[in-house]
Amino acid sequence: MSLDELLPDDTAPVRGAREAPLRYSSPSLFNHCARSYLWAASLGRSEGLDFDAELLYVAALLHDLGLVEAFDTHRTAFEEAGGDVGWVLAAGAGWPEPRRERVKEIVVRHMWDAVDPATDPEGYLLHAATSLDISGRRAEAWSAEFQAEVLRAHPRLNLPEEFLAAFEDQAGRKPGCAAAAAVASGIAGRIARNPLDRPA
Repeated sequence: MSLDELLPDDTAPVRGAREAPLRYSSPSLFNHCARSYLWAASLGRSEGLDFDAELLYVAALLHDLGLVEAFDTHRTAFEEAGGDVGWVLAAGAGWPEPRRERVKEIVVRHMWDAVDPATDPEGYLLHAATSLDISGRRAEAWSAEFQAEVLRAHPRLNLPEEFLAAFEDQAGRKPGCAAAAAVASGIAGRIARNPLDRPA
């Protein structure tokens, strides 16, 4: 299975979701979002889940925009801010209200402790994908060959340092947010031990 086979059709929402982080995110953060979609879509296929690839792509590419200066706020958790960007993009694309809300739900839920695939397959897949890409969780669910192919297409660059700094900044300004809980629970150590940064 090639990476191109995992991508959704090149619709206007897909193009918009790709262009937004290309414009506003660092190369490291954009690559993280692109990898997150590929991890998520490949896991969905391997687990036989019925998921909406366009919806998942839009959420995956936008899920961390709340960490960047243009969309960060001092009051709103970054996943809520990113979800709001997704809602606005979806509205501009002409998606109906329930589909707009789904984008926001998926983005917000990627920071939950767990998401039920039976009730939210896209949220479950993005949660699993971002957990792999940041903390190395469940790395064995993706083959070494597929991991290497994704990392060649979208290198990690300085993601570990950049992401940890962003979460620590969020934690300092928004002590009740999910990023603060992640910092308190030792995300720095999990990032440092991520096997994706030490490929075989």
